[in-house]
Amino acid sequence: MSVDDRPALAAIPARHAAAGGYTARAGELVMSLFREPWGQVSPSVYETARLVSLAPWLTGHEERLAYLLDVQREDGGWGGPGGYALVPTLSAVDALLATLRREPEDAGDAALARSAERGLRMLSSLLPSLDTGGGGAGTVDVPDTPALDIITVSLTSSIAEHLRVLRENRPEGRESWHSWTLPALPGFDRDRLDLALAALNAGAALPGKLFHALEVTGVAAVGAVGVPPASTGTVGASPAATAAWLGGRAPGPSGERAALRYLETAVRKFGGPVPCGLPITVFERSWVVGGLLRAGLSPAIPARLSAELAAALGPDGTPAAAGLPADADTTAMTLYALSLLGVRRTPDALLRYEMETHFCTWQGENGHSTSVNAHVLDAFGQYLRQTGERTDGDQDATHNRFVEVVRKLSSWLCAEQREDGSWHDRWHASPYYATVCCALALSDFGVGNAGAAVGRAVAWVLATQRPDGSWGIWGGTAEETAYALQILLLAGPSADPATERAVTAGHRYLLRAARQDERPALWHDKDLYLPTAVVEAEILAALHLAAARPGGSGPSQQGQQSPKVNI
Repeated sequence: MSVDDRPALAAIPARHAAAGGYTARAGELVMSLFREPWGQVSPSVYETARLVSLAPWLTGHEERLAYLLDVQREDGGWGGPGGYALVPTLSAVDALLATLRREPEDAGDAALARSAERGLRMLSSLLPSLDTGGGGAGTVDVPDTPALDIITVSLTSSIAEHLRVLRENRPEGRESWHSWTLPALPGFDRDRLDLALAALNAGAALPGKLFHALEVTGVAAVGAVGVPPASTGTVGASPAATAAWLGGRAPGPSGERAALRYLETAVRKFGGPVPCGLPITVFERSWVVGGLLRAGLSPAIPARLSAELAAALGPDGTPAAAGLPADADTTAMTLYALSLLGVRRTPDALLRYEMETHFCTWQGENGHSTSVNAHVLDAFGQYLRQTGERTDGDQDATHNRFVEVVRKLSSWLCAEQREDGSWHDRWHASPYYATVCCALALSDFGVGNAGAAVGRAVAWVLATQRPDGSWGIWGGTAEETAYALQILLLAGPSADPATERAVTAGHRYLLRAARQDERPALWHDKDLYLPTAVVEAEILAALHLAAARPGGSGPSQQGQQSPKVNI
């Protein structure tokens, strides 16, 4: 929903926050999960631009074009800083060129042409500077976002073709920028994209993890065999992938009608622009519930929510939502949340993701994730804590097997810690997210060198606080400050003067920042996104922890109003 549509909770005096005010707000946040069952998530430049290119016939086309023009940066790019601009800028430029090419008689549209030229200029500067770690020798790091290689190769090829056609059909008065060409894309090859295209053209099934980026295969995606819409009508929980599968066809069979209904629902969310991942139902609910309960908040959790989380678990665990494959991250967080709710489920399904040294997010994953392994440690550790003393026979063997998993994950996470005490991760731009995941899991359930690793993480948090009391990778944010406060309050040393000073300053900052409506997008999907309810749960958890500590409300807060949590 838009910022203005989010229900505002009555502000509660800060002196009462520790006495139940934050718990009441946590209850409102939980109930918002039912009001928007597909999830609360920000619009995406990448995904919106893909709909401009792929589905100009879909309701909201003009609004999507207006959105792209409105959010273009002064330097001509789109999206986050550095390498985070690559994917959204390629997508937006492709969308503008596709629009100009589709309607040559209107190709002189000044606003679209100027925006396209600015985007091309920015790309001509960005592409040669990329450092991909695979041959690129530039200075701008490319983030490890999903499907990065096949998206960039697909879009650069599409842009090159648009420019070729436009050069041959130059509208009068708009000749200059049509001479543009993109520099070579360093460090990327077409291998994975060509394999996906070959599979689709041969009628073979694609791996489920590629459904989310099906749009990269172009016309081969239309009605692709083995890529049926999910129960919600989506392909890959992605508007772009769904539009690519549907193509320009008039809906006929039920699957096509369901896909169109899904797209129309996604478009209505923001009046044209669309999120990158939708729905995110199980992901959102498990992260919100787990984050609130871990911080000691005790909102009323409807039995329906527990039942639906439990029902989502299958032999392979659970996906983040319909249309996606099951993954270890959502499975682990769902198990952890259910355990905190008193619902016992064995974490056996997670063993399907076990590797020699760690756990993968899904089979065939390229790379690894520290936050995923931290969440798996939470799931096994909480299960062992919940089940208590081991018993004889087969159950005793299962207990020992799970204990070995805890040892293995503790060792691996400690080895993955950076020299400065932080962790980094492939699912989030900020090291504060990865560090809160790893530090809390090791603090609660880690063995071996876990204590020393947590101590280094706490020292890193103390050393990186900003003068205004905040924390953040690019600037202070409420989200990252919430993560830092949770590390200090849940894993830091008690009665430590340095920690108390940092918490006091961080709490003051968070009380101010939590009132702000805007939150930066820091989470990794095809481009950066903001899972609104998840982030608000983390902010609320940190506010509760800081206010609940001895003297946490502080005499200076009396008579003031505590911030409203955005839901």
